[in-house]
Amino acid sequence: MIGGIDLQLLGLGTNGHIGFNEPTSSLSSRTRVKTLTENTIANNARFFGDKEFQPSIAVTMGIGTIMEAENILLIGLGKHKSKAVADLVEGPISSFCPGSALQNHQNVIIVLDNLAASDLKLYDYYIHTERMYREYMC
Repeated sequence: MIGGIDLQLLGLGTNGHIGFNEPTSSLSSRTRVKTLTENTIANNARFFGDKEFQPSIAVTMGIGTIMEAENILLIGLGKHKSKAVADLVEGPISSFCPGSALQNHQNVIIVLDNLAASDLKLYDYYIHTERMYREYMC
């Protein structure tokens, strides 16, 4: 692909953010400076030393920009991500869970562990369809 993003790699925040598009970010937002929530700052504190400056703002690719990528790979691991995963996959598309915008993308792969997937209401169905897909494709 020339002139765009072929693969967008994303992590999922515990509050449903992708990139640093915090809850209530516009679903059509572009790359910009964003103020981080206290939750995000606290979750990222482990990356900074005791006396090291920790930023409270970040430059982030906006959700509208992210949605223009050809392919998206999102990773969510751990029980602490399970509510955000359930909101992203099964909840309504809403700026309160920015990751939910990915429901409108045609080529998203979501990589989860069992703990992150544990709050999905249709967990068994997703496992079944994944097995069926693998059998069909292999």
